[in-house]
Amino acid sequence: MTYLRTLVACTIGVALFGQGVAGEGLGRYRDFELGMNVGAVTALTGSAAGDVKTIHQRPAVLQDLMWRLPQWVPGSMNITTDPVEQIGFSFYNDQLFRVVVDYEHNRTEGMTDEDLIDAIAVVYGPPLKRTAAPVRVASQIEAESGTAVARWRDADVTVALYRTTSYRGAFRLIVTKPSLDSLVQKATAQALRLDDQEAPRREVARAQKEKDDGRAAAAKARIANKAVFRP
Repeated sequence: MTYLRTLVACTIGVALFGQGVAGEGLGRYRDFELGMNVGAVTALTGSAAGDVKTIHQRPAVLQDLMWRLPQWVPGSMNITTDPVEQIGFSFYNDQLFRVVVDYEHNRTEGMTDEDLIDAIAVVYGPPLKRTAAPVRVASQIEAESGTAVARWRDADVTVALYRTTSYRGAFRLIVTKPSLDSLVQKATAQALRLDDQEAPRREVARAQKEKDDGRAAAAKARIANKAVFRP
């Protein structure tokens, strides 16, 4: 029974993560590694630069990229068996600090928490004991991800597996660098404060631009209409 359980876990681990990842450390997920820049991630995913969404530009540049995996095996008419539905990448000053992996419900349906934990352990090793408490304040996306069923951690990286609270009961894996994640939370709070402080000035500027544009349009229309007007 132990042998069979190990075999199943290994098989799922290969399906979830692909080959050649084991032993690379917690900071990797498939071909992606925390610390990569935006250009490297868009090249690997085949995404366009326009797919990258800038969340804030100051006091730090915060960007997100959502990559939905293709449903078909490239170059064939076969439906993919890859369990990943989509991957979200988050960047702090052009450094990848968080990877959010959402698994497709139909390809994990019926699997238990232990099944997923065993599969991920093939790549990342044994998880922390359930009694181990988080060492930092959870980010918003972590707080909204559902119930954490397992965690892995080293000096620089935290990996957490969640069972989402949606009715479909899918799984989510988050790989993050806590040191940068903390800076992101502080930068986000500061950016929101700056937005609030600058809101009145931006509203005045918007209203003035709208008025100037209206005047310019009226002047252009006056010239055109005056030239052809006949009483």
